[in-house]
Amino acid sequence: MAKASSATTIDPAEVQHFGSLAADWWDPKGASAMLHRLNPVRLAYVREWIDAHWGSDGRALRPLAGKSALDVGCGAGLMCEPLARLGAVVTGIDAAPENVAVAQNHAAGQGLSIDYRCGDVAELDGQFDLVTSMEVIEHAARPAAFLAALAARLAPDGLMILSTPNRTGLSRLAMITLGEGLGAIPKGTHDWNKFLNPDELAGFAEGAGFRVLDRRGLSYSVSKGFVLSDDMSLNYLMAFRR
Repeated sequence: MAKASSATTIDPAEVQHFGSLAADWWDPKGASAMLHRLNPVRLAYVREWIDAHWGSDGRALRPLAGKSALDVGCGAGLMCEPLARLGAVVTGIDAAPENVAVAQNHAAGQGLSIDYRCGDVAELDGQFDLVTSMEVIEHAARPAAFLAALAARLAPDGLMILSTPNRTGLSRLAMITLGEGLGAIPKGTHDWNKFLNPDELAGFAEGAGFRVLDRRGLSYSVSKGFVLSDDMSLNYLMAFRR
């Protein structure tokens, strides 16, 4: 992949931060523990929309068989590996070479064939039936350009799903004051001012040619942990099509 151009969506400081966490990514009790707790809920939403969009049986083990998937900002593969198990031909792209190396090694250990790339989605070729990008847009240098790059990668009848924190007092308290302050999230992971509220994200997406299909909250329950809900004040997911 070519070096980042002037059209890059990458923030070099973000790449350095997440690359420094690569070795610990697959430890469910390590620096990425919060992502491990979020991932089952995000996957439930992705599966719900796979079935809704393509009319697949919710009991099918491989509803993405014959389809291609791209995970942008893939880290060490927390979303790529489940997508591969659901039958997709998966490509994962991340700007940090350390993350890509860990992702490749972990997938090989699981017997999974995943095409991992290091670089900027703005410079990636091809189109994909499913595009996902989880907790990434808040780290992009330019959200509008990032969504335009995603639009170029989504096939005409494809499905895209994003998740991101909301810019609210609750997210500042939970993710930065408490999460980073108490060490549950590595310090410097978030810049609250770069968080997007749902209307802002929808506006950027519509400007890139997407239609919003759904928006759903990802909230925290003391008894259940992270759950899908109508409360979008902490974190939320959106489903789109072109």
